[in-house]
Amino acid sequence: MKKYRVNVNGTAYEIELEELTGAAPAPAAAPAPAPAAGPVGGEKVTAPMPGTILSVNVNQGDVVKRGQILMVLEAMKMENEILSPIDGRILSINTSKGASVESGALLCVIDRRA
Repeated sequence: MKKYRVNVNGTAYEIELEELTGAAPAPAAAPAPAPAAGPVGGEKVTAPMPGTILSVNVNQGDVVKRGQILMVLEAMKMENEILSPIDGRILSINTSKGASVESGALLCVIDRRA
């Protein structure tokens, strides 16, 4: 054991450190898992902010155009239109009217190949 005196913000501390020789290196962090794969060619539409879904204006299987209103999200007493980022067909709707959603929550998936 080796003793050291350390001064932190004007306060002196006495510490003891033990030198470990031949110790095994610390285990490496496991790699982060790959993100879950979405539908092939699917464009994920997520909530830009936390709020409540006031209306869902599309159904699964509907063909939509870029800029079309998909849903209306109420946040901070304001109605925010969630618009389609691409032309395509609605693969899935992952929320419903009245649902509370967090920022980044998956709202729907649009198949760009439609």
